[in-house]
Amino acid sequence: MFAVHSTDASGLEHSLGWNAIVERVDPFLHAVADRLASQVKEFEPDIATYAQYALTAQGKQLRPILVALSADAFGRREDSHVTVATIIEMVHLATLVHDDVMDEAVLRRNRPTLAARWGREISVLLGDCLFAQALKIAAGFPTPDICRAVAAATRTVCAGEILQTQRRRNFEVSLAEYFKMLAMKTAELFALSCELGACLSHAQPAEEAALRQFGLDLGTAYQLYDDCVDLFGQEKVVGKSLGTDLAKGKLTLPVFIVLDHATSAERAEVRGCVNNWKMEYWPRVQELLGKYRALEQSTAVIERYLAAARRTLAGLPASDGRAGLAGLTRFLEQQTKTLGVVWS
Repeated sequence: MFAVHSTDASGLEHSLGWNAIVERVDPFLHAVADRLASQVKEFEPDIATYAQYALTAQGKQLRPILVALSADAFGRREDSHVTVATIIEMVHLATLVHDDVMDEAVLRRNRPTLAARWGREISVLLGDCLFAQALKIAAGFPTPDICRAVAAATRTVCAGEILQTQRRRNFEVSLAEYFKMLAMKTAELFALSCELGACLSHAQPAEEAALRQFGLDLGTAYQLYDDCVDLFGQEKVVGKSLGTDLAKGKLTLPVFIVLDHATSAERAEVRGCVNNWKMEYWPRVQELLGKYRALEQSTAVIERYLAAARRTLAGLPASDGRAGLAGLTRFLEQQTKTLGVVWS
């Protein structure tokens, strides 16, 4: 696994790989996974199989990791942190179920999507059930603040998905609108994870706000990376269907870069490809992406967001939690550098 660098509480640089990050929070992640699994019994017996399939489709558990590390930055983890992480992960998994329906994806995390296995109708309704269950758990907190925050974030995520759907094959969309959609549909849950992790550890309002901004920057960088994976990754490596963005008419940063630099004839060609997508267009698209160095320019943007995230962290007290959060930015930076690499 890649090694990354971070700074510990003493200010010393040290190597921090993915395994090292996860080891810090491993018991917490197991607790969240157990809590998610226990939610299956809350669903009707006839749909429990679908719920179990969705709730065990966890990847790297980035959002629970952010909750744990944000808690560590200001205090210690409590059971309330496990509950919040479970809620946010359930919301995230619900969005993935819906995403796979909209994208007609057949593979997610190296296994068939729920939609591919049981159909679109069941998948849409199961995603709705997951959203509702997450809010039900959130309503169990002593004050309504957590439930309000989760509900607002869920609304923002869904609104971001609607905006993206509205703007498919719309070549008038600006980069500003594109980045707004990224912040809404992906970065919002990163921000919520950091904010609530800090809040439940009794951080000061300014510290909560700083962690929220860190989450927004990291989440935006992560979605930019994911958009690049769809064009420059390899399905056998990332374990999900690739090429879905172009097939669905979604304009992402690498495509914006090509459109910004291409000749009039090439822009017309790209529009034609996106509007009437066929896999036979893929080699030409790859040629244009390479010609205008779309991957290199996209990587530079990702690195700027990660650098901004680290600057925000620098204003917080030194702690193991802060070091772990910085380590996440370094890890994503290294992962970004592997895009376009051909694996044997």
